[in-house]
Amino acid sequence: MAAITGKNQQTLLHGPIFTGILRFALPIMLTMLLQALYQAADMIVVGWSGESNAVGAIGACGAMLNLLVNVFVGVSAGANVVVAQSIGAGDRDATERAVHTAIPVGVILGFAALVVGELACRPVLAWLGTNENVIGLSATYAAIYIAGAPVMCLTNYAAAIYRAKGDSKTPLRVLAISGLCNVVLNFFFVMAFGMNVDGVALATVLSNVISAVWLTVGLMREDGWCRLMPRKLHIYKDEFVRIMKIGIPSGIESARYALSNMLIQSSIWGLNNSLTPVNNAIQNGNAAGQSIDHFSSVVMNSFYQASVTYVGQHYGAKNYERLKRVNRMLYVVTLLAWVCFSSVVLLLRHPLISLYVHGADENALEIAKYAEIRMFWLLGAHGLLGMMNVGSGILRGMGRSSTATAISLIGSAGMRVVWLSTAFAANPNLNMLYAVYPVTWIITVLGYLPFIWYAMNKLKKEVRGQIA
Repeated sequence: MAAITGKNQQTLLHGPIFTGILRFALPIMLTMLLQALYQAADMIVVGWSGESNAVGAIGACGAMLNLLVNVFVGVSAGANVVVAQSIGAGDRDATERAVHTAIPVGVILGFAALVVGELACRPVLAWLGTNENVIGLSATYAAIYIAGAPVMCLTNYAAAIYRAKGDSKTPLRVLAISGLCNVVLNFFFVMAFGMNVDGVALATVLSNVISAVWLTVGLMREDGWCRLMPRKLHIYKDEFVRIMKIGIPSGIESARYALSNMLIQSSIWGLNNSLTPVNNAIQNGNAAGQSIDHFSSVVMNSFYQASVTYVGQHYGAKNYERLKRVNRMLYVVTLLAWVCFSSVVLLLRHPLISLYVHGADENALEIAKYAEIRMFWLLGAHGLLGMMNVGSGILRGMGRSSTATAISLIGSAGMRVVWLSTAFAANPNLNMLYAVYPVTWIITVLGYLPFIWYAMNKLKKEVRGQIA
């Protein structure tokens, strides 16, 4: 295997596995927590704008934005895996081609997301049953947010390259600074200019511009295999096919998850319109609870990102014995993180909810109650979410992205539709609605296991064949 050189460039093939996973995953976790914090700041600051439905308006379009944007960003998982596998295999040329293919693909997909999103956002919000007194605010926020899709995609693809080469700290530093700019701009637009949802959406776009420029320039200054040289930017056929083979199923999985969440969002609006149509208490409470439990979900998702890279490098190196230990340890570390993090958030639920629900609001107690219901259901089951993410990451790291997507489509998206049309339809209340999450997560977790076992056995036979 060729030596891998260059500043901040490393493999993950050596050293203790438990501490190695923690060292690699922690910066990813902190990066994603910062992103969640800045998204939460959008809702907290806009709540001070004087617009009573601003928080609910942002929450109402969350699932739609995930569908319209993350499906394109999700393809970045393909870039992560292909770069990681090429590094693990010691193939410098393939690594360079993958890097210079990933960046233009990310920008092109970003513009595709912009066009599709701008055309679809208001019709989709109407289809979800969004209230007339909220839909205008939601559409304004969504339109500005989606305008930043190209730089958002560029940020994610550049960050994927950094993580693929074993550097999860650089994206953390960049997101920390750009996210702080986001918070400052939130206050500036809302407090100084009297804006509301339009101000926080604009702040988000500008902070993504900072991230995209910083990460891209950083790659251009690298001295290793992943150095970005503008004159080499080109969509290389073989690397493009490999990225799409892994990335498209990942994007589809992002779409199915967002689409199923849109169905849940529609059900929430149905309950809201039948029980609290005047003050939108259920929707506002759900939006606040969702923003808080999102911190736990991104912790769980950080281990998906770690799994893709860690498994990708080991699979590229055909290191069966160590990969087997890596897979087990990924589950262990994820469950430990869930217990520690979710417990703290639940203990602090009352002061956290008070950041979103102001005491001066005459409906504050009712909104807080609905936020708390969501938090108990979601945070209590996020260990299952983490195990599901790890299972998906392991399969994608081994190049079996289509398998991971098929399982998630059946176990998560498909079963959610079944649950909503049967159990929830028979007993339409919030508890029965939120139960859809743990039920479908555990089905998907169990679905991944036999396919991981099969892929590992196939790798074992391949390695033994090479030795023989």
